[in-house]
Amino acid sequence: MKKFELNAEPRIELGKKSVKALRAEGKIPAVLNGGKHVELPYEGPLRAGEKVVDVDGKRGLITTDIVVKNEDVRKLIYSPDIFEIDLTLNGEVRKAVLKEIQFQPVKDTILHLDFLEVGPEKPIVMEVPVQIEGHAEGVKAGGKLTLSMRKLKVKAMYDQIPERLVVNVDTLGLGKSLAVGDLHFEGLELMNAKNAVVCAVQLTRAARGAAAKADN
Repeated sequence: MKKFELNAEPRIELGKKSVKALRAEGKIPAVLNGGKHVELPYEGPLRAGEKVVDVDGKRGLITTDIVVKNEDVRKLIYSPDIFEIDLTLNGEVRKAVLKEIQFQPVKDTILHLDFLEVGPEKPIVMEVPVQIEGHAEGVKAGGKLTLSMRKLKVKAMYDQIPERLVVNVDTLGLGKSLAVGDLHFEGLELMNAKNAVVCAVQLTRAARGAAAKADN
């Protein structure tokens, strides 16, 4: 993954009024998930913005409410790439990835961001863009190559996740398809349904005509 540096501030006030004020200042409310698990009831120290979210009644997860500047995240959000983020918060740099973006449905402005703190001890699940490589045999025969899944969910250690999943289609024939179960990437576990079609070479009218002439 590519690197991205981002500064964040802890968010103390969580009401609607404070959120509205933040957005008026060009800032975006966000949350940093993936903190450490703690036993409940938790009576230990919490830093600014941190809170304990109940997981199962016995364990809690420390998450952090944060604020980032709109101008600082534009290249992070409006990009086809995925990034390993060095998130500076409370004077400490924490590794994170961007997991979810909430947009305003009409104006398409950014309402909220979800970040996930990552580390070397546990795998994460992320969507990775698919990149087609090669010239399919079926296309040479007059078919049309279609990409049905532009991203695939992968599970791996964060530092093993690639920027792209390269799928070679050289041997893909006319009327044939590649499903998730047909693909393999070293060190990655694909989380989508195995029968989900990633790409296919569809028969075109020209290809059908050529096939009919060949049969005659």
